Amino acid sequence: MQREEIAQKVRLILIEKIGLKPTEVTPDANLTRDLGVDSLDYAELVMEFENAFQVRIPDTEAGKLNTFKEVVDYLLASVNTP
Repeated sequence: MQREEIAQKVRLILIEKIGLKPTEVTPDANLTRDLGVDSLDYAELVMEFENAFQVRIPDTEAGKLNTFKEVVDYLLASVNTP
């Protein structure tokens, strides 16, 4: 899967689940500080990412994903690893 495909899918999940505008989802947007994602939203988002990309995101790794770019980078590495 290519970076742009992953970024678009993550962007759509954030827009649909959190109710964000497309212009709010920028690479450096911090999920909690800039986009208003609370801990419950975050847990739901991680589950959505896992389902959408057929990957498992351990809690220790999920806690390190603070920005849109970090989520995309993590998923890019995860889906392209055999």
